[in-house]
Amino acid sequence: MKAQETVFVNKLTNGILDPSVDMLGPVKDGGRIVLNTAAGCWSPMITPELRGGHEVSWPVYVEGAEPGDAIAIHIESVNVTSKATASGNDKTIADRFVGDPFVARVCPKCGTKNPPSHLEGIGPDAVRCNNCGAPVSPFAFTNGYTIVFDDSKTIGLTLNAEGAEKIAENGKEYMQTPDFAVQNPIVALAPSDLPGIATRMRPFIGQLGSTSKRPMPDSHNAGDFGAFLLGAPHEYAQTEETLKDKTDGHMDINKVRQGAILICPVKVAGAGIYAGDVHAMQGEGEIAGHTTDVCATITLKVNVIKNLPIDGPILLPVIDDVPYLAKPLTDAEKKIAAAEQKKWNQPAFEDSAPISVIGTGANLNLAIENGLQRGADLFDMTVPEVMNRTTISGAIEIGRAPGVVTITFRVPKEKLEEKKLWNLVQEQYQLY
Repeated sequence: MKAQETVFVNKLTNGILDPSVDMLGPVKDGGRIVLNTAAGCWSPMITPELRGGHEVSWPVYVEGAEPGDAIAIHIESVNVTSKATASGNDKTIADRFVGDPFVARVCPKCGTKNPPSHLEGIGPDAVRCNNCGAPVSPFAFTNGYTIVFDDSKTIGLTLNAEGAEKIAENGKEYMQTPDFAVQNPIVALAPSDLPGIATRMRPFIGQLGSTSKRPMPDSHNAGDFGAFLLGAPHEYAQTEETLKDKTDGHMDINKVRQGAILICPVKVAGAGIYAGDVHAMQGEGEIAGHTTDVCATITLKVNVIKNLPIDGPILLPVIDDVPYLAKPLTDAEKKIAAAEQKKWNQPAFEDSAPISVIGTGANLNLAIENGLQRGADLFDMTVPEVMNRTTISGAIEIGRAPGVVTITFRVPKEKLEEKKLWNLVQEQYQLY
């Protein structure tokens, strides 16, 4: 099929990233993908027929992308369509899953695996098995809230029980759940433990990247959640070796937002670009385990970077999100550095710019080790050199607890040019 300038995506997976499926597209190298996405996390979590914890978009084939390349994804727009959502900290219900509540759900009454479900009324037991009518959600709230958004999508406000129940009665309308989505709207559970909190909206994309090299639950396409697949009692179990086929598309990093550029690995022909799990807002770390999952429309521009064999994503955040020490030096700062250089008879100081390397692992320490090693491998440095650069010209920030981080440090221009990244960095930070 001839590659298209724009590919529109109105199709979702069942929660499994599968490289064997027929992808949409192809989209041209330099073309755009426009997606209508469904809410992630809680709505799929209470929908047992979904297999991955999310309901992400169907993958798109990018013209010319081959394993060993990378894809630069320019996030041109993220527009929240939901009028409300619900979220909070979770607990599992032991008899409603086998081994993994995101993947291997089971009806506690009739024993059906990953049973189709429907809503009956509202509240914690609203999700029912189609076969026998028993409550079947494998998750419940320990502390939850329902939150509404103003028309301009500037402020969110959490509701009391009366407001939450009103939202719950017409959940799909308030969440603007796409017609083609399977998920039950999480607002149907009507949580209201935290009424009266007003907070700012700043949407970002929790799931964005390329398809894994082997079938894998979408929420487990990361080093921390992926660890749950090691020796798991279901068909998506992985070993330490096969887990390397992930692409770390599930990041939940709040800097993956409009204006940022994400560079992701290509591990299958065509890359299989997908997105989903948009959040209305989140502080560093997603400490509650979940945040405000919303439906949204997204526009992405994609470019192939040939022969850049990276293992996981690289992020070029918007300048406001770059850590203070990592920001490019201003002209005034360069003049001060030049004066010191002259005074001390030093060679010319580095012309450098920031890069954020994503690291993932079963815990934050392992995620940091992974990110430092990825940075060292990418730029032909030692890990101690990356550690030093990050310490004095960068930062380490939590993307998601328990194990996603960004390792940000300034990289010499010549290294960025060697890895075919300078033009992207120069454009992103207007380094002319």
